[in-house]
This record gives sequence, structure tokens and C-alpha cells, in this order.
Amino acid sequence: MRGEHPITVRNNKVQIKLPIRRNLTILQGNSATGKTTLIGLIAQYEELGESSGVVINCDAPCRVLSGRNWERDLESIENSIVFVDEDNAFIKTHEFAHAARHSSNYYVLVAREALPQLPYSVDEIYGLRNTTRSSSKYPAYNRVHTSVYRIFGSLAFDGGRPEVVIVEDSNSGYDFYRALCEKSGIRCASAEGKSNIYSMVRESSENDILVIADGAAFGPEMAYVTTLARFKNVRLFLPESFEWLVLNSSLFNDARTRDILLNPADYIESADFFSWEQFFTKELIEVTAGTYLAYRKKSLNTAYLQPKEMAALKKALPDLGF
Repeated sequence: MRGEHPITVRNNKVQIKLPIRRNLTILQGNSATGKTTLIGLIAQYEELGESSGVVINCDAPCRVLSGRNWERDLESIENSIVFVDEDNAFIKTHEFAHAARHSSNYYVLVAREALPQLPYSVDEIYGLRNTTRSSSKYPAYNRVHTSVYRIFGSLAFDGGRPEVVIVEDSNSGYDFYRALCEKSGIRCASAEGKSNIYSMVRESSENDILVIADGAAFGPEMAYVTTLARFKNVRLFLPESFEWLVLNSSLFNDARTRDILLNPADYIESADFFSWEQFFTKELIEVTAGTYLAYRKKSLNTAYLQPKEMAALKKALPDLGF
């Protein structure tokens, strides 16, 4: 399954709109905002169809997954948007993560707690916001309209110089950022995995810290890492991935790459790529194969560190302070 699939679910009392942009969408936020109502309405429509009074506008089938037989039920669901409420204990298991990874579906998961076994994007963690609209013709008729907002909104950078830069990985991305930091005399350290970032930031002796990680899969870490802002000046730079950043630079201006970057959901098949990071890595390797910029995930091709190439990559960055 690929592409964007916006959803509108409504009955005579509520209307809920969701933007579904990739295979994992997380709904968080306060109680009584409509998360459980949303799943209930979809379940009613599954059971009773149009006689339920529920209307679902979406170009893909919407299904609810629940209960002890979830594995059996999921085997029969393909190319659908699957909704799971956090009351189902299986949502936190590696068995569910494995089943979701090897399916053709998109998933909308109601989960106020982090789900570390799933690589979801920081951009696809939403809260729900309610408004009530009254009909002027029938003032007694009210419908609660619910829309989404990103829990972790857009990040801004003021160019402040960090004392240390902590990079999620220890591969090509780290090689590039370390080279940049050396030019500025800033310490650069690898966390050797996103799950290590929280403890590394907490234990760092520095107070002004820039964290660089792949936003495509960093969602489970956000709630923990952002709490450290109470104690230290922690800034987060979370591009989709380092490979996405490279493709987004002026080194690659062909029409296909530009279109992929503008409309990634149209190109990324969820059954093949559980995280968008995987897709952009494959794309960069294929685009550069046989050229002087041939990309390797494990260690950075030194061609990217030459003055012209590094300048192009730096231009694709916001002002991070180094």
C-alpha cells in the first residue's frame, strides 16, 4: 500500500478528519477528545454498514483490529487502514510489530505511551482537537468537529552554537556531522542508536546540546528526550534521514528525485519499507551507483567531504550553529 489517504468519519453527532500520510500514524493526547469515539464509529460501520448511521469517506478500506484473535484476523486484512486502540495489550508486543512490518496495511494506533518496537515518524504523532459547530438553520443541531494537530510541531533553529552535537548513528551520517563539527571546534559524539540518546543527553556534562537523529523513526523517543529540556538546552534536528538530506541537496536535481522528495508517499510501498528511512537509503544507493558519489551506509564516501560537495550538503541544512 502506498500514497496518502485522508479519512473523514462522521455521524449525526461528530465528524473526525485524519490525514494518513504513511504506514504508521499515532494518536495521543488528552482523554475525551475523540480517539475512542473514532475507533467505535469505524467498528460500527464494519458491523452494520450504512445502517449504522456512520459515513466513512476514504479511498481505502478502514478496519478495526482487536481481541485475542488479532493475529488470525490480521492475516485476512490487506491494503487497508487498520485502527488499534491502546486497550489491546498486543499493541505493545514485538509480535504485533512483526506482523505489521510484514503486511501491506497502514496502521492508526491510539497510544498515549511510546511504542519503542515500532519505527514511527515524529511528524505522524497527532493529538485531536474538538470544536462544536451549530447549524444556523437548525440551531438545536450541533456536531462536534474533530481535527488533528501535530504533538511535536515544527522545529526552529536560531543558529546558537551548541557545546556538543550528539548524532544518532555511527555510520555515514555521523562521519559527515563529525567533519562539520571538527571545522567548528565542536565535540561530536555518536549515540550508536536512537534508544541511547536519552541517557547520553542526560549524562552529558554539557548544557547546550544539539541532537541529530532520523525523524522517520524517532517518534518513540520524543516523549522521553523532550523532557530533558527542563534541565538542559536541548535542540533537536530531525530530518527524515541523512540519506534524505543528501538527496535533498543540490547534488541531485533530476526530476524524479525532486518528485520523490515532494511526494514520497506515492513512491514508498509499505510492504517493502516499514520506515521511510529504509526507502531513502535504497534510493540514494541506486541513484549514485557507478558514480564518484557512490553511497555506502556503513562509512561515508570521502567524495562527500570535498569542498564543493560539502558546501552543497551544508546549504541543505538549517542554521544549526556550526
